[in-house]
Amino acid sequence: MNRKSKPTSPPPSYSSSTNNNDDDNNKTLKILSSLMARKSSLLKQTLIACVLFILAVYAFVNTFFTPSDDNADSNARVTSYFSRTLDVISPNSPKVRIYMYDLPRKFTYGIIEQHSMARGGLVAPVADVSLLKYPGHQHMGEWYLFSDLNRPEEDRVESPLVRVTDPDEADLFYVPVFSSLSLIVNTGGGGASSSETVRRYSDEEMQEELVEWLEKQEYWRRNNGWDHVIIAGDPNAMLRVMDRVKNAVLLVSDFGRLRPDQSSLVKDVIIPYSHRINTYTGDLGVQNRNTLLFFMGNRYRKEGGKIRDLLFNVLETEEDVIIKHGTQSRENRRAATQGMHTSKFCLNPAGDTPSACRLFDAIVSLCVPVIVSDDIELPFEDVIDYRKIAVFVETSIALKPGFLASSLRAVTTERILEYQKELKEVIYLCISLIIFFILLYFCYCFMPSSVSVQRYFIYDHRNGTVKEIWREVSQKLPLIKFMINRDKRLVRREPSKSDCSCLCTNQTGIISSL
Repeated sequence: MNRKSKPTSPPPSYSSSTNNNDDDNNKTLKILSSLMARKSSLLKQTLIACVLFILAVYAFVNTFFTPSDDNADSNARVTSYFSRTLDVISPNSPKVRIYMYDLPRKFTYGIIEQHSMARGGLVAPVADVSLLKYPGHQHMGEWYLFSDLNRPEEDRVESPLVRVTDPDEADLFYVPVFSSLSLIVNTGGGGASSSETVRRYSDEEMQEELVEWLEKQEYWRRNNGWDHVIIAGDPNAMLRVMDRVKNAVLLVSDFGRLRPDQSSLVKDVIIPYSHRINTYTGDLGVQNRNTLLFFMGNRYRKEGGKIRDLLFNVLETEEDVIIKHGTQSRENRRAATQGMHTSKFCLNPAGDTPSACRLFDAIVSLCVPVIVSDDIELPFEDVIDYRKIAVFVETSIALKPGFLASSLRAVTTERILEYQKELKEVIYLCISLIIFFILLYFCYCFMPSSVSVQRYFIYDHRNGTVKEIWREVSQKLPLIKFMINRDKRLVRREPSKSDCSCLCTNQTGIISSL
């Protein structure tokens, strides 16, 4: 006889009052759970807002109530934090990738050794390159760029370039040769200058050997050097081999020694000299600036620099003008620092080429530059309007007796303050951060950031010259790709016509601002 299986018993039944209590309890639990979730979400939102508020207050106090040299670095650290936050929340567009060649030692640290041996600092090469110190001079930008790319990437979050270790991943290739230091190895030598080691050093041989090494590299040959970046800060750097490296993006201080087919504003980047004068840290104003116009430098130069001797003749009898002949030395730098920090205007005539380091010394001294150099090209003109920070005077007009001094005397104190404010301007950055958190977002306006024109000309400023040079280099990438593709096809080229990578400038003829 088949036995019927017992049906599964339903859950025990309770009274209706018990069921009602259970329903009420469930509702209460749901409400409490909802409230706790809301409070948890609100707590997280409040914590985020508090952190941002504290950082904003910290930056505000640092900017306006702690005037010190470390202020810019503090703001940079806060900016770095927000940059990283934004990268996590809303990733930026991909950065330009750059590969830095590991050059043979003789093109980098070997040049530092040769320079030191020529002055008696070393008697032989050293095993540990960390013991070597790059010597200070006006074209030491090559050292700062080299050092920047050697920093860990987590310390370079603000940079527009990211360094890659695989050349196959690179958009650009940097050649970190110390070309400007190489030029001065055998100048101003000291006790060991007669040694065989130093006598054998030749800048021209270094240039030839560098290019021979480059031309053997797969990545140079692949695109004829178009995607390479070479620094030649001194106007005489790399001149011997310029025709062999002219396809590269050249980092130069001016085009004074270069032909139009070798360089241009379209292809290359104008970089500042490294200033040799201490940065002025005082207040705006003219109370302590009793000198009208100051100049200290070599009176006798070649080519375009001959204007200096003529200006000496015109200005040296003016009562409130200080114009002195002086060459590079520690004592003269101290005198120049004192002169620039106590003058309203600083004269910047052409040197052997249109540019000179004095312009950048004047800028960091808050001494309004007076530029008398008709063919000068200036760095970072896509973001700096130099008419707001400098006075431009055509050479022929500046040489008229009495014109320059009388014109500068007529500039009001208010106008000089305007120049100074532009040099040391504080800009309030209002940045909206959109933070997606549990389908909610916040919009924050935070952090006044100190952004002065001066920082563009300070190589060791975290957001200064080096960052701006890399920014301009990264902007060349579309043109580089264009030139690479164009170079590979059949194009009729006539030697009498300028290449499409060149650009003629100063066509308006308007070069005076007095």
